[in-house]
Amino acid sequence: MRHGSDQDLFSQTAHSPSFFDLSRKLGDGARDLVDFCIPCNPYFPTPDMFAELAQNLEGVLKFYPSANETIANRLAKVLQLNPSTIAMSNGSTELITWMDHLWTTSSIAVPIPTFGRWTDQPMETGKRVDMFLLQESEGFALDVDEYIRFIRARGSRVAVLCNPNNPDGGYVPRREVLRFMDELSDLDLVVVDESFVDFVEIEPGASVAREATIRPNVVVLKSLGKNFGLHGIRFGYLVANPALARKMAQTLPNWNLNSLAEAVVFMLADHVQAYEDSLSRLAMDRYRMTMELSRLPELHVFPSQANFLLVKLENGANGTDLRDHLLSEHQVFVRECGNKLGMTSQFLRLVVRPEQDVQRLVAGIRHFSHGRWADQREQRLVSVPTLLARNVS
Repeated sequence: MRHGSDQDLFSQTAHSPSFFDLSRKLGDGARDLVDFCIPCNPYFPTPDMFAELAQNLEGVLKFYPSANETIANRLAKVLQLNPSTIAMSNGSTELITWMDHLWTTSSIAVPIPTFGRWTDQPMETGKRVDMFLLQESEGFALDVDEYIRFIRARGSRVAVLCNPNNPDGGYVPRREVLRFMDELSDLDLVVVDESFVDFVEIEPGASVAREATIRPNVVVLKSLGKNFGLHGIRFGYLVANPALARKMAQTLPNWNLNSLAEAVVFMLADHVQAYEDSLSRLAMDRYRMTMELSRLPELHVFPSQANFLLVKLENGANGTDLRDHLLSEHQVFVRECGNKLGMTSQFLRLVVRPEQDVQRLVAGIRHFSHGRWADQREQRLVSVPTLLARNVS
């Protein structure tokens, strides 16, 4: 136990503990918990949408959902895509699992650091994972040409590109992603993970989903839970040409989507403007949070186009110590990245949140830094008599 937090809770998996696990461990201390860990949209669904869901909750929970095809057709209508190009799933990780089984036969190229399932899943099934290390000195930016050369040199048969990337929020311009897809048209599969693309502000129309539908080997992955702030109902989808989308849809289990996910999908058409407004508010929060954290000498903040910021603790500070301090002393939950391939415990991923929550985070970091500075000063003062004694002797 460190600072009152259960250390085992953070060492059980390569991912963060769930909010429910953490709440049960903290007990009454979880009532005031502010979550800077799970990348969720804080402004969507709206309170009115939650009220509508609550009003219909009994029917949603008591009855079977519609067939997957019905839900996918409704989503396609909202997104203005051809229904034959969509396959929906119980979360994006389900699609990552099935893509590994269906299309990754021998090897897969993945830039790291990134979302852990892109490396963990193929390793679990005995595939060769070719890891392209993104450099901290370059801000973890992905150079498309260097990555293509790496893929060719390694002979990788599947390639992944996450845009924006997790955990750094780095964004590859749309034209570069299209070039990447076309340069690798001979591979078994090219995956563009766009789980966070709706948060991109620097370039309008950042998604390449429509272009994927007319290419032979490209799949674009989407995660509705992250965009819509509903991780708990577990839903994602892929966009690809009809043959690839059909193969995935036929592989997925019947009724793998739940009724709550269906209810949300059927609500979306009436709340498109609210969703767009939520993205605008979050972009402003990201700008303010970046400015606020950049004022702290203890942190280096990396630029991001996602709904989170990657920061590095300066002067060798330990992210695990800071994480535990923030949790126990300030009821702030952050993602320490020491268990991510290509990172160390000096890195934290911080979800973009409203200004009042950021003030609490900043106060916690300053409190931690002040205590650490005081401890170091005390150690230096204690060591002076020892040094003098040695000189006298």
